[in-house]
Amino acid sequence: MNVIIITGASSGIGKEFALQMDAAFSNVDEFWLVARSRDKLKETAAAMEHKTRILAMDITKDAQLERLEDTLTEKNAVVRILINCAGYGLMGSFEKQNREEMLGMIRLNCEALTNLTHRVIPFMRRGSRIIQLASSAAFVPQPDFAVYAASKAYVLSFSRAIGKELSDQGIYVTAVCPGPVRTPFFDIAEKTGTTLAIKKYTFVSPRRVVALALKDSYRRRAMSVCSIPIKGFQGLTKFVPHEIILEAMMLLKKKGFY
Repeated sequence: MNVIIITGASSGIGKEFALQMDAAFSNVDEFWLVARSRDKLKETAAAMEHKTRILAMDITKDAQLERLEDTLTEKNAVVRILINCAGYGLMGSFEKQNREEMLGMIRLNCEALTNLTHRVIPFMRRGSRIIQLASSAAFVPQPDFAVYAASKAYVLSFSRAIGKELSDQGIYVTAVCPGPVRTPFFDIAEKTGTTLAIKKYTFVSPRRVVALALKDSYRRRAMSVCSIPIKGFQGLTKFVPHEIILEAMMLLKKKGFY
């Protein structure tokens, strides 16, 4: 049985991956949709033509990932594509953040992604692919977005490293690094702070991010960066010392651009 696994498939970019791939992939037996909300997963599944398996679970719980691994074994599944979209961010001063919410962000964005990827790779074959949702926040440390940016820097570094390790097996890894995307992400992220107003001029749609990510994955690219402004930002972080960028961010904050 050939399957595609998508975490965070109940909304936002994860749901968009499910819908676009449903229309484009014909050689897949089932889509396995993973998120905590069963009802929202049912909404995603109802909009799809492929057979789906709804896995309502909290992937930060090791026992629940064991259940997923057991199901892969029972179904003799071959994972053609793993897409890790589950995650969240919080903005605002680090010292004023809720500690449990911050640690939960690390558990979901980093630990769960690593755990799930490690469990799924043995079920992959030559030609299988992994798509990990990172962020343009991974390019440079981000004041008032400190933990989220650090978690996505981990995702980017991890993805690029295992991409090299797995290439001899014919398994290809792409880290997706969008800027701001029109999803419910900011409904959660801005509970405790706000982002630079200029960032919101670079908003792109989930459809655009996902379409490019699938093309870049097919082309076996290590990274997928959507939109000219974000590509420009990526270039800036390569050639300008990060300390200068950080000082500029703090200056913009003092000038009221948040």
